[in-house]
Amino acid sequence: MAKSNNWTKKETIVAFNVYCKIPFKSSSKTNPTIIKYANIIGRSPSALNMKVGNFGRLDPELKKQGIVGLGNGSKLDEIVWNEFHGNWEKLAYESELLIAEFQNKKVEEIIDNEVFDFPLGTERETIIKQRVNQNFFRSTILSSYNLKCCITGLSISEFLVASHIKPWKADELNRLNPHNGLCLNSIHDKAFDKGFITVTPDYKIKVSKYLDEYRKDQAVPDFFLKYDNQSIILPDRFLPSKDFLDWHYTTLFKK
Repeated sequence: MAKSNNWTKKETIVAFNVYCKIPFKSSSKTNPTIIKYANIIGRSPSALNMKVGNFGRLDPELKKQGIVGLGNGSKLDEIVWNEFHGNWEKLAYESELLIAEFQNKKVEEIIDNEVFDFPLGTERETIIKQRVNQNFFRSTILSSYNLKCCITGLSISEFLVASHIKPWKADELNRLNPHNGLCLNSIHDKAFDKGFITVTPDYKIKVSKYLDEYRKDQAVPDFFLKYDNQSIILPDRFLPSKDFLDWHYTTLFKK
């Protein structure tokens, strides 16, 4: 039986998941991520790429940059966009559950393609959901920054971290909000987390005076001091929230 041309809501939710996971400029029918998820939902890579483009036309952040998605889209695209855009925890978990369902798998089987010895009962569900959500947040942040550290431009994905501006424990409501994330390499992520560096609401890097006493260590000028007052590399979408950056600057940064 041939696949219906009409997209289902489940397929469209998965497409929105993919929209968040890949840099918009990199979306094409030959993109490996597009091919992977097209195969999962039983659509052609061209069809999924077109659906990603349809979401692009709904994204106000892309419009601000003069980037427009495809001109035509369905009412269902708008319904899914309105339901999930901004409701990141719902999108993350529900879409990953659907991706597992399309593969006739349990969601824990598709987390990083690893097998975990999860506990039983309620604790198991909580841990699985947390892992699914963390993976989604990482994919969203790294794709927004085109897989580059926003301070150094480093593009080795194994060294990159989706760093929370307001920490996981400090703001439960914004744990998965892509506007609460920066793509940093692991060293600068640690320094940011401890308040030795910050990013101001006007996207300037500030280095704590606490590092001045280590100025004689060649690594400190190379890794930190030379970036002081430089601008970060901004993402294509999901600009870091000025309110969250102000919170980090005023609350965590070691002045």
